Amino acid sequence: MPYWVIWLIAAGLLGIAEMFTLTLALGLIAIAALVAGIVGAVGVGFAGQVVAFVIAAAAGLLVVRPIAKRHIKEPPVLRTGVAALVGRSAEVTEEVTGSSGRVRLAGEDWSARAYDETLVIPAGATVDVMEIDGATAVVYPREPLPS
Repeated sequence: MPYWVIWLIAAGLLGIAEMFTLTLALGLIAIAALVAGIVGAVGVGFAGQVVAFVIAAAAGLLVVRPIAKRHIKEPPVLRTGVAALVGRSAEVTEEVTGSSGRVRLAGEDWSARAYDETLVIPAGATVDVMEIDGATAVVYPREPLPS
């Protein structure tokens, strides 16, 4: 079996492995093996194929991969709907207990309850939204409550 066929088989296997790892490294080495296979198919000897592979792999891993990694950054997860309200602060408009209360959250009036059921949070206090349970904001005081 000619060497160039082995290079093409290696390129295919590395390409398949890249699909499972998504590291970009195996894909670039697969491209280098493909280059070596093409060089071999046009009649260049094994030493020339190895040189072509080394140059293509080095170019891919040292030049292309760092540039590609800078451009592939994923954007932060965009929270929408009620999930976007978790972590925001709100102002207590009616005393909040473990079972009832009202807060002003994102410009709207929300029913609320305290995250710690033993707390009573007075009107005017600033709270953080810990979670949204249906149409109720579950809140916790931002600052310690006076005893």
